Amino acid sequence: MGHAPHAGLGHVSYGGSTERRELAALHAELRFWALLAAGSLAIAGAFGFLLAVSRVPGSETIVHWPMEFFSKGLVIHVIFSLVVWFLAMFALLTSFATIEIAPGMPRWAPAGRLGLVLVAMSFPMLFVPAFGEETVATLNNYVPAIIHPSYYLGLVSLAVGILLPVLRLFANVAFFTGRLEGLVASMTAAGVVYCVALGAFIASLYVSWGEDPSRIMHEHLFWGGGHLLQFLNCLLMLTGWYVLARDLFGRDVIDPDAFRLSVALVGLFALLAVPFYFVFDPFSAEQTEAFRRLQFLLAFPSLLIAVHGLLGVVRHAQVRSLPWRDPGFMALVLSPVAFGVGGIMGLLITGSDTRTPAHYHGVIAGVNLACMGLMLTYCLPRLDRPVSSGTGLRLQITLFGLGQLLGSIGLFLAGGYGAPRKTPSGVVELANGAVIGMTLHGIGALLAIIGGVMFVATVLTALLLRGAATRRGLSGSRPVQ
Repeated sequence: MGHAPHAGLGHVSYGGSTERRELAALHAELRFWALLAAGSLAIAGAFGFLLAVSRVPGSETIVHWPMEFFSKGLVIHVIFSLVVWFLAMFALLTSFATIEIAPGMPRWAPAGRLGLVLVAMSFPMLFVPAFGEETVATLNNYVPAIIHPSYYLGLVSLAVGILLPVLRLFANVAFFTGRLEGLVASMTAAGVVYCVALGAFIASLYVSWGEDPSRIMHEHLFWGGGHLLQFLNCLLMLTGWYVLARDLFGRDVIDPDAFRLSVALVGLFALLAVPFYFVFDPFSAEQTEAFRRLQFLLAFPSLLIAVHGLLGVVRHAQVRSLPWRDPGFMALVLSPVAFGVGGIMGLLITGSDTRTPAHYHGVIAGVNLACMGLMLTYCLPRLDRPVSSGTGLRLQITLFGLGQLLGSIGLFLAGGYGAPRKTPSGVVELANGAVIGMTLHGIGALLAIIGGVMFVATVLTALLLRGAATRRGLSGSRPVQ
């Protein structure tokens, strides 16, 4: 496959029983973070299936669907596929970075395990309200919600659970005297972004407290922090590009200093949002527009890494063939393509129609593909759960990536003909061009679902059914620098 050798986690082998227990606990924690990440996609897929079934004519005569189940199921599908999945991957990579910078016994080691418990507890609290007759869904941007105490408590448990491994990383970075490189640099920047996003949520909650949650409160509450979470998602994607390129082609493909500059810029751009809560009136059109425009700054660090990576791949292709059979390479190719297409669509949006979801489906697909590549070729091997690189892995990456691209193009085409967003099929009559676009979207979505199901099955099988290849004391892995 061309990947650098690996041998579990950490750098030092310990002989004492206490050290061995601590290392075993860290290994188990990382494996459970990976399980939660894959499990979130499994739950999102299950609700996606229920949504599809609920729209089949006559299904209500077989299954008693709760009131407004489509809206509630859509909330759960989105929250687990676009929020929990990315945050769990962030916690997993943050934990890898902590072990890399402080191998063996990092400071505040139990914080990660406590965070793991809190995130696991959030799962049922988030999806159970979808089955209640009395609950109401709000399809606001970024973090859609269900009006129910359990759902709110689940969001709090998720947020605090992710914060704990971030604080653990900070505690270990504070005592590190060298230069932050690679995974440690990017996850440190991502930790700063996450803390700024939490601050934005808290500030918005304070100002919007008392508003009607069924109308505008949730949109106000999650707008600023939701935008900032996209900066964190961008860092996950850039990390994926960097790590995959390094494993495939070596150190010279993406310059380490260029990567450090890029992730630092993303963190700096996120900090620029802090004055928005002091300069602008809360939830004013000016503040809303400032957050929207801030996201376009992500193009600069993304282009910096993409150009470095492209030039490095071109240089490699001049001396040897490209590893098209490697799933990591497929992710490395499709991720920037999807992200770039989605970004261009974002510049062409006018009005409120399906061109908006076309934009963020493309951008989020870029993040998803990078995370999928990281999970398959970086995380699982370092958890002693490697998966065989073959046609199946390439197929799931390809189906998901091409399906998302086709789906985004279909949505954009349909939106150009006036197709409204957040509306089930059959509610409004569509123009012929919109029908063609939505048909393309449906075909792309089906391909992406097949690829996503294959990916989840691969990861869960590796984590749950395959025993650790060896017990080497978590020693000897190569850090990502």
